[in-house]
Amino acid sequence: MSDTKTEGQKLEERLSYKRKNVWEKVDEEYIRKAFDFCEEYKKFLDASKTEREFAANTEKLASSAGFKRLDDLIAANKKLKPGDKVYHINRKKSAVLAVIGSKPVTDGVNILGAHIDAPRLDLKQNPLYEDTEMAFFKTHYYGGIKKYQWLTIPLAIHGVVVKGDGTPVEIVIGEGEDDPVFHITDLLPHLAREQMQKKMSEAVTGEGLNLLLGSMPFRDEKVKEKVKLNILNILNKRYGIVEEDFQSAELEIVPAQRARDVGFDKSMVGGYGQDDRVCAYPALRALMDIDTPAHTAVCLLTDKEEIGSMGNTGAQSSLLQNFLANIIALSDDSYSDLKLRTCLSGSKMLSADVNAAVDPNYDSVYEKRNATYLGHGIVLQKYTGARGKYDSSDASAEFVGEVRKLFNENGIMWQTGELGKVDEGGGGTIAQYAANLGIDVLDCGVAVLSMHSPFEITSKIDIYMTYNAYRVFCSI
Repeated sequence: MSDTKTEGQKLEERLSYKRKNVWEKVDEEYIRKAFDFCEEYKKFLDASKTEREFAANTEKLASSAGFKRLDDLIAANKKLKPGDKVYHINRKKSAVLAVIGSKPVTDGVNILGAHIDAPRLDLKQNPLYEDTEMAFFKTHYYGGIKKYQWLTIPLAIHGVVVKGDGTPVEIVIGEGEDDPVFHITDLLPHLAREQMQKKMSEAVTGEGLNLLLGSMPFRDEKVKEKVKLNILNILNKRYGIVEEDFQSAELEIVPAQRARDVGFDKSMVGGYGQDDRVCAYPALRALMDIDTPAHTAVCLLTDKEEIGSMGNTGAQSSLLQNFLANIIALSDDSYSDLKLRTCLSGSKMLSADVNAAVDPNYDSVYEKRNATYLGHGIVLQKYTGARGKYDSSDASAEFVGEVRKLFNENGIMWQTGELGKVDEGGGGTIAQYAANLGIDVLDCGVAVLSMHSPFEITSKIDIYMTYNAYRVFCSI
């Protein structure tokens, strides 16, 4: 059959750039693998609703894959060799893992960096109170949320309470089939005329996000706050804690529902905390699934990104530098600060974070030529920041070209995008903190619908393509 394309069509095909729908370009076997991968992802997502849980499950997964604790190797002064797998859990809230490459660490490492915290409600230090013969917890929201989205949905309590004697008590209530769940109330429409005349940002206040705990009084006429006492009695019997123990607790309120398939075709995953665990889990799996790379491959999983990445578990901490310093010390004949600086300046990083997929119900906030779309592959985001690129990490053309070439040569389908129209807002990632260390870094992750809501939506084909992209990057 003769080629019926015109000269103009051939020229357009050769010169023009058009993003592609991945579903239409991959075969059935690839789709089957994507669905299988996402089954494991959903299970991990359900088991990792807090940064502590993600870090703990990372350690379990790492240990089962043959990774060794870095602290144990340091204590034994055991030298690292190509192919060795090591990990470090930092204060139970962040983690960093590595597969040692065949080239010297001082040549630079390839890093996948993601964050494992998510928007939520935290308990205040003095949370428990009674009002109108009902018991409540006071909360303080964490990260960027739309407060109204947290009303009238089933909620669970996850976290740790450190008792007066220093004993930690792990708590998860609301996830079991027979567990109670918790609730933040809202006004009935019949009485909400004044509420509904307010701006959405003002209709629900932070101080109004009070968690309903119970309504049954303790049977003692001489007690003033009977419902509160009954809740304390239940907690004491079950966990051995008293009210003062809330002062040394980290308890998070998260949606009680599990991750689910979305759509008749089951092509999407819906669940809480996919920003950024939809990138963190593929990054973790990618590192675990590679053999000995040329350059040492690192997976950095940080906390506190949603509130600025500060603190000793966030991306602004010395976690990465300390980890690499120890890797150099165990891989080389001697250690020096210059070797660490040389390693950092020669390193490359994919900041594994999400982008906002175009939502046709709200398409006025997107600039569609430069927006990202569900099902169109991993997103390369050259720059982040807000409005005039403030608080931005802006990757160099050279590094974007390097990643683009790598992905094209390995069958990775990708798209580029930015977070909405220039004047609409924006956002940042951990990329800027890695860039400040002299690392070449590019934001690179999954497109998400309903980002920062209690139930975010992602495409299964994007998740699996992202896993493959990360694995290719780790393998070089």
